[in-house]
Amino acid sequence: MKTRIIGTGSCLPKTVVTNDDLSKIMDTSDEWISSRTGIKERHLAVEETTASMSIEAAKRAMENANVQAQEIDLIIVGTVSADFVTPSCACEVQAAIGADSAVAFDINAACSGFMFALNIADAYIRAGVYRTALILGAETLSKIIDWEDRSTCVLFGDGAGAAVVRADETCGLLAFDQGSDGKKGEVLACPGRTNNNPLVKTDRTLRYVHMDGQEVYKFAVTTVPASLQKTIEKAGLTAADIDYFALHQANIRIIQSVSKRLHVSDDKFPISLDHCGNISAASVPILLDEMNRKGLLKPGMKVALSGFGGGLTWASAVVEW
Repeated sequence: MKTRIIGTGSCLPKTVVTNDDLSKIMDTSDEWISSRTGIKERHLAVEETTASMSIEAAKRAMENANVQAQEIDLIIVGTVSADFVTPSCACEVQAAIGADSAVAFDINAACSGFMFALNIADAYIRAGVYRTALILGAETLSKIIDWEDRSTCVLFGDGAGAAVVRADETCGLLAFDQGSDGKKGEVLACPGRTNNNPLVKTDRTLRYVHMDGQEVYKFAVTTVPASLQKTIEKAGLTAADIDYFALHQANIRIIQSVSKRLHVSDDKFPISLDHCGNISAASVPILLDEMNRKGLLKPGMKVALSGFGGGLTWASAVVEW
């Protein structure tokens, strides 16, 4: 039994912020941002929330898959920016779409969140526990970014992506690899609430994402191609057999480096970062949905997926479409 992606959906905030827009409020420029990252614009939430974008992406994925809410057994949302500590974003999605029989929960694996969710769903499906799952990556990163830190804030955007997966005997997920390196977690981190009780003097200063860009880059350009290669070999394939590589959209230089290390043409690496920026857990499913709706994905195609980021975490998969 395999886990097959049978539908995709995504949702981006209505408000688009270009590099030129950012240059009006901070010391930066379109040339500085785009030449270093490949990012030209991003979508930022104004009225939207992590849950509202997740719900819309979920509905679009269900419509694309021709699946009704009562058929969904499991909902998993990968996010580091849910609207509430509790209830989970997944429970909010469950309530909104009417998937009353589903089990719902969130996971925090940062930019690898959607991929970790895919692997969890696959394990449940292969074990025969559930048959149909809705998995999402969703972020409102703009609320945890320091907008006075130009080295970080220009990178990120908001949005949500979703996929419906189902047990299938013919095609689907062929191989998976994932890992974590908590010893290097401090290179990409966002502190949470500090303790607040009568015995503790609390610093109520808001805390934001901070990142050591060089260390994250070094991690990505070595770990990601190694993980992809391992996964491709596990699937009994070679890099040349892969039709497309749908990678986390962190930085165009990382994607180009992975392409070179795998000796694969960059034509096989579609991008969405130019108009979306880095949306952490949402970037892989948003890209996958764009590819799907453009008609790029045909039955039988082999697609390699990879997410990587905070934790540090990484995950790769090879799926047969």
